[in-house]
Amino acid sequence: MIVLVTGGAGYIGSVASSELVRAGHDVVVLDNLYQGHRAAVPEEAVFVEADLANRAQIDSILKEHRPEAIMHFAAYSLVGESMKSPFKYLGDNVSNALNLLESAVEHKVLKFILSSTANLFDDPEKMPIAETERIIPGSPYGESKAIVERFLYWLEKTHGLKYACLRYFNAAGAAPERGEDHAPELHLIPLVLQVALGQRDRIKMFGDDYDTPDGTCVRDYIHVLDLAQAHILALEGLDRGSQLYNLGNGQGYSVKQVIETAREITGHAIPAEVTPRRAGDPATLVASSWKIRESLGWKPQFPELEAIIKTAWEWHQNHPQGYNDR
Repeated sequence: MIVLVTGGAGYIGSVASSELVRAGHDVVVLDNLYQGHRAAVPEEAVFVEADLANRAQIDSILKEHRPEAIMHFAAYSLVGESMKSPFKYLGDNVSNALNLLESAVEHKVLKFILSSTANLFDDPEKMPIAETERIIPGSPYGESKAIVERFLYWLEKTHGLKYACLRYFNAAGAAPERGEDHAPELHLIPLVLQVALGQRDRIKMFGDDYDTPDGTCVRDYIHVLDLAQAHILALEGLDRGSQLYNLGNGQGYSVKQVIETAREITGHAIPAEVTPRRAGDPATLVASSWKIRESLGWKPQFPELEAIIKTAWEWHQNHPQGYNDR
């Protein structure tokens, strides 16, 4: 199958592109390299530097490469930034997705996988969080994904587009050749590992007085390779109909647990400092992935925190400056 991967030079998109190639698919990567890295794109993939804000570019790519399916990762994705720049997220994320979807429908590309978010669930009524949980986005970023999910719902009814939305929690870990390299870096595990590498003095813990076993926030981490496999299974399962899937490994780990595990793996003391809570941080977020496990047979290969951090540490040791392209 020919698959167009938007944002395929980014952290998750590049790993998904690599796994698609490994699974025998032909991959076309579309990325504007705003956040992505050219070196992260698999050699076997066709790379097109383009911007989803340019509808003519999208039309040209679909006409030339004739993909049979689209995986859509490209988006601004920083929750905190979206609170400061809501128009950037509610504007660009939504309008760019609309450009892509309009072009897809026009060119009869009627299989679509959306990289969505757990930020749809700002006030869950039950834990772990299932697909039936009410949608209350926690930020303009989350709202932008919710809007795109509704686009897909209506495009199935009006144009027969088949889709899957994958709402995942904290992507983490690394593939041997691809890992996290963000500027700025805001994710806990790479930040902790930067301390071990001597690139930061200490790691900040935002609050230690939450209603959790050790007082720090609990999150559900999912290995990026397991995440990529879920996207591929969802694509291959579209013949059964459109679906919504929540993705996590079903286990929550606290900030203190992440830091302590990183200390054990790296052999570094990793000084930590408790700072005030961040506004909007829920105490616990853990996914129920029962649906995708049962319907598609998805099973995480890296369910343990130790394995997730170990693969990330190996990548960061080998790439202390990331892709070294900034």
